[in-house]
Amino acid sequence: MTVTVLAILETDFKPEKALAKVMNDRLLRTAKELQDVHFKPLSGKGFSSDDLVVYISYNPKYKIRFRIVNDVPADIEYFVAECCGRLGFILWRANAIGVSSDIGG
Repeated sequence: MTVTVLAILETDFKPEKALAKVMNDRLLRTAKELQDVHFKPLSGKGFSSDDLVVYISYNPKYKIRFRIVNDVPADIEYFVAECCGRLGFILWRANAIGVSSDIGG
C-alpha cells in the first residue's frame, strides 16, 4: 500500500501571518510523521497495493483534522481513525460537492 499524507495549508479562516507560519510548519511536520511513522505498518505485507491518501488541515478552533480522500477497505479506515484519534485529531467532515441547500430554487 502506498501511503500519502498531504497537509492542506489553506483553511476556511485566515490566522495572522506569524501564527499561520507556525501552524503550517507544524502541519507539514505532522504530515511527514504520520506518513513515515504512524502509518508505516500499512506499507508492509498483507495489505492491498491500493493507495491511501489522507488530508490534514486545521479547523477554525486550531485543532488538526483528518480525512481519507479515496476509497479504502474498512480496516484501513479504522486504523487511520484510531491512530489519528490517539493523536488528538478530529474527523474532517466535508460537505458534499455540488449539493445545494436551497430548497425549490
